Amino acid sequence: MDTVAIIGAGVSGLSMANYLEKNNIAYHIYERRQKDDLKGHGFILPKEGIENLSNIINIEELYSRGSFLKKYIHYAQNGEILSEKDLEDVFVISRSALIEILSQNIPADKISYTKTLALSGFSDGKANLQFEDNTTLEADIVIASDGSRSRIRRKIFQDEVMKAVLENEVVNIIENAEIANQIETNFLKFHHNDGGLTFGILKLSSTKILWYCQFDITKFFINEDYTPDCIRQFMVDHFGDWNPLVSSIINQSSYENAHIWRVYELEKLNPFYHENIAFIGDAAHPLIPFTSQGVTSALKDSYTLTQLILEEKDLQEAFRKYESERRPEIETHIKNGRILLNQFLLPLDQQPKDTLPISYK
Repeated sequence: MDTVAIIGAGVSGLSMANYLEKNNIAYHIYERRQKDDLKGHGFILPKEGIENLSNIINIEELYSRGSFLKKYIHYAQNGEILSEKDLEDVFVISRSALIEILSQNIPADKISYTKTLALSGFSDGKANLQFEDNTTLEADIVIASDGSRSRIRRKIFQDEVMKAVLENEVVNIIENAEIANQIETNFLKFHHNDGGLTFGILKLSSTKILWYCQFDITKFFINEDYTPDCIRQFMVDHFGDWNPLVSSIINQSSYENAHIWRVYELEKLNPFYHENIAFIGDAAHPLIPFTSQGVTSALKDSYTLTQLILEEKDLQEAFRKYESERRPEIETHIKNGRILLNQFLLPLDQQPKDTLPISYK
């Protein structure tokens, strides 16, 4: 079986590695960050994501590290309930917990950290990859899972247009049993009356809460130093007079591991492969966070691509079928994400009251 190089050890790269490990396909992961570089960041997993994860991990461990969400409750900023929707098999988990779970099945000798690879070109249909010390890497198949600003993708598709979305996020986790005890396992989202500003709350455990804010970058500005003090001040300035639950979370949070998510999207999707390189997850198709489909899409990419590599003798045919199968669903999520973004930017009295912030195909 051909050897596979996976570039990136986020959820996409690790899920691909798990499928390859399960099917005895030789691989190695190269990650440019340090092993413990995990910020306060989390994921919502709809039913399909859970089903895909159950193929490669101990699902009971997943359940022990996060929570199922019972309802989505839509609030005004003062705490007035605008709408409620029951949720079926929607799960929330921190990024660090999911990364740890996905890493458990990967032998230590199959992953290298602080390894940055650059693409210099192609020879005989194969990528020429080079480390920072100028040593080279040879692989029959390269899986680019290096995120929404993928360096590999930008090198190949040099005419792509990557544009900033009119929404950024602050994501953080607070560990506070007293506040957590006040919250049921629901998805709570508070909206500013004038639109373009929200605060979301998701309970991870009896002591941990994942929270995030989304803000219209044309109306609300955060100091680009992104220091913990700057982030805290931004949150206090814009959310300090909201519902007491929101203000208590903001005031009692530490901001050392708060994550600033600057959101970008491709104006037009590139091909999902080129020569012996295939793109998965955000490297193939950055999704606006309103979809809540980033992890599930990456898992489905990994599963589909692995099955086709096993089934097809011709690599280009495997890649062609991979794109043919995955692109239509991704285009649906992109369309839904843009609709949800446009609704987010509207004043609250113009927003649909029963919208669910999860894209379904």
